[in-house]
Amino acid sequence: MEISAELVKNLRDKTNCGFMDCKKALKETAGDLEKAVAYLRQKGIAVAGKRAERATSEGVVVADVAADGLSGVLLEVNCESDFVGKTDAFQNFAKLLAAQIAAGAPAEVEALLAQPWQPQPGLTVQDYLNELIGQTGENIRVRRFSRHTGGGLVGAYIHFGGRIGVLLELSSAQVTPELTALAKDLAMQVAASTPLAVTREDVDSKVVAQETEIYAAQARESGKPEKIIEKMVTGRLDKFFKENCLVEQPFVKNPDITVAQLLKEAGGPELRVVRFTRYQLGT
Repeated sequence: MEISAELVKNLRDKTNCGFMDCKKALKETAGDLEKAVAYLRQKGIAVAGKRAERATSEGVVVADVAADGLSGVLLEVNCESDFVGKTDAFQNFAKLLAAQIAAGAPAEVEALLAQPWQPQPGLTVQDYLNELIGQTGENIRVRRFSRHTGGGLVGAYIHFGGRIGVLLELSSAQVTPELTALAKDLAMQVAASTPLAVTREDVDSKVVAQETEIYAAQARESGKPEKIIEKMVTGRLDKFFKENCLVEQPFVKNPDITVAQLLKEAGGPELRVVRFTRYQLGT
């Protein structure tokens, strides 16, 4: 049968698939629009299956902070190429998905993929993802997400076109312009300086043990007495903590003060950084 250009356009509007794919789907379904939509969805599932093992090192990191400033989401979605990662369809999917995580509070990626896709409740997130894979011709993967909902003020910073993203939570539930700016500045600091933890106490004990072992081995090569070696190790560990713990780092906008001093000036001893999450695309 002859497939009209208008019918093809209607199917493209419904599915965002290419002209030739839509025309083929309509021919295969004798011009039935709804069956053609189902046909293309099935094709998307098949394409997704074929591409599932292909590497995904590009994509985007996005953040969604609630209007009240007291919760937020950080999400990483991956694809195969920078070209697809910059398309409106991919970028909009990531932003809408971050908002859905904020609203639906899934526990993990698998639970998220099983949820109804909010813009089209007749589909699951996985269904829509399959359609997007079919449209782009690339493997697309929802890699990870983090939610900060502790009741403190949350700030976010996205760097380098979505290649690095940070979500940071303060202990204060007061949402003021000053504290909002502070949270964003500290999120920017985390993006730039890559701290391992907020404080010394938060650093993984295995990391501390490994660093201690390295410093001790280096110090013993000097032939110094054991008491001197202990002091050398303590000094090097102290330097390690100052470089890798957020509150001990110099503040990026004013290196004359530490982040701990900045927090004290901004809100007194009660104000602290509760936690942060930092995602770097593909790592």
